[in-house]
Amino acid sequence: MRRAAIVGTGAIATSHAEALRAEGERIELVAVVDVDEQRAAEFAKEWGVPRVYPRLATLLDVEDVDVVHICTPPRAHVPLALECLAANVNVLVEKPPALSLSEIDTLIAAERASTGRVATVFQHRFGPAAIRLRRMVSQGVFGRSLVAKCDTLWYRDDAYFDVPWRGSWDSEGGGPTMGHGIHQFDLLLSVLGPWQEIRGLAARQARHVATEDVSMALVTFADGTVASVVNSLLSPRETSELRFDFERATVEVEHLYGYTDAHWTVTPAPGQDEVVDLWREERSEVASGHGCQLAAFLDALDSRETPPVTLADTRDTMEFIAALYASAFTGTAVKAGELGPDSPFYATMEGIGAPWANAR
Repeated sequence: MRRAAIVGTGAIATSHAEALRAEGERIELVAVVDVDEQRAAEFAKEWGVPRVYPRLATLLDVEDVDVVHICTPPRAHVPLALECLAANVNVLVEKPPALSLSEIDTLIAAERASTGRVATVFQHRFGPAAIRLRRMVSQGVFGRSLVAKCDTLWYRDDAYFDVPWRGSWDSEGGGPTMGHGIHQFDLLLSVLGPWQEIRGLAARQARHVATEDVSMALVTFADGTVASVVNSLLSPRETSELRFDFERATVEVEHLYGYTDAHWTVTPAPGQDEVVDLWREERSEVASGHGCQLAAFLDALDSRETPPVTLADTRDTMEFIAALYASAFTGTAVKAGELGPDSPFYATMEGIGAPWANAR
């Protein structure tokens, strides 16, 4: 049986604990780490975890673990992942995995020197419908991809940002582009492949934060697909939507924080009804979520393969975010591969600074 530990026992840690428990005898949650001793103790009691530690370094010195789940606020993700890699321990890190492209590249370099591997939690990639969609796209079932849209329209009020680490570039790395819409457009990227150019917009419309509270992007993909992406925390009717218009069908999903097959629809182009039949050949009631990704993670470890989502995959999504901010703050289109170490948007997503920075 594999052994796991969770670092950070806030709200998202519950999803990880549930996923670990669902795997039964494949893996055991043996320890938790949190700077808040009382919260850690309460979490450990609720989930039957035998040991609690105040620091990851202490746990790594004492415990023999196969994987550490990093569930802390974003600023701590990379330092904690580096500790795990130095100890040759695998990592499953919550989004956003890092605060910048520079930090991602630091992780990539550290992973090369370690037997441990880092996987990012992008759980929507692992729902059965998304897996089916990617396979059918690669098989050419839907024909050429033409148009897409990706909307994360959520609502977070002022009280949400009372938590000290929320709404700042230093602690979160960005606003809804980094912390909320990332799940939906990561799924978009996993289906459509490499993006080529972004024209972005970001604004601070209503929340008293340093970051944006809404962003938008017009994106051209390498295969010629054109797409729009919207990330908002100002939308009272909350929804998460993706739409793919292919030559032979429109494929859509509308959900909020997770989907099943029931959330997806396939609308055939005239004379293309067979694509719906092919889609419906497989049925699943399984919801996208941490459980699906953890199962895939453990399958990879069992077969001695690199667990998904790799740091290379993650870097593509992080570069998309950096390019959106760079385009929004400079007023220019940004192409894939442009943001190297010489760019101000390489070291921080804020880059040259948000236009509203001096208006605070």
